[in-house]
Amino acid sequence: MATTASTTSIASVTLEVADPEAAHRFYTAFGVNTHIRLRASEAPSTGFRGFTLALTVSRPATVDSFLDAAVDAGATVLKPAAKSLWGYGGVVQAPDGTIWKVATSAKKDMGPATREIDEIVLLLGVEDVKATKQFYVGRGLTVARSFGGKYTEFTSDESSPVKLALYKRRSLAKDLGVAADGTGSHRIVLGSTAVPLTDPDGFAWEAATSLTSASSTESALS
Repeated sequence: MATTASTTSIASVTLEVADPEAAHRFYTAFGVNTHIRLRASEAPSTGFRGFTLALTVSRPATVDSFLDAAVDAGATVLKPAAKSLWGYGGVVQAPDGTIWKVATSAKKDMGPATREIDEIVLLLGVEDVKATKQFYVGRGLTVARSFGGKYTEFTSDESSPVKLALYKRRSLAKDLGVAADGTGSHRIVLGSTAVPLTDPDGFAWEAATSLTSASSTESALS
């Protein structure tokens, strides 16, 4: 029997990094340290890791504020902030390799920059959006929006820090300005109150209860 949507929403996002202390300094400066956990890992990973974390904010000035903070802390610019048909945004890669996108649907500033995040979306780059969507629906997630085999977004409850969405892997890589090829670990683990699982593209979920017994390093940095 499928679990309910509330039990399968994302309870935590853990990034696996080579140097947790350095990553903690970066994410604190970036302004997202309260939204993620960090865990030491030397798991081999090359090229595109198959996901991005996207911040939605209120106005272009706030996009610039977050991107500038990331670059000042050591991030690499993959796509400079620019206007587009859908709004304004840019893409950076953290020193640990995680790719972050910061964007707004607004094209003009209606006030000064803030450090407020309206929404965080974890976009998983998958080979078959329809198949992976059905995998998650079968485990209790509810589809909020879906565009055929191109994109799917799931609903999330108020307790979830991050919304989950699926995108074609090659399309996501193109949007981020990187090559789609990559091997090894995704270097990300999702926590929920559901049973541990691994999805068709190798993204791992673990029971959130297991995070209470996390290492002292992870606990101190999260």
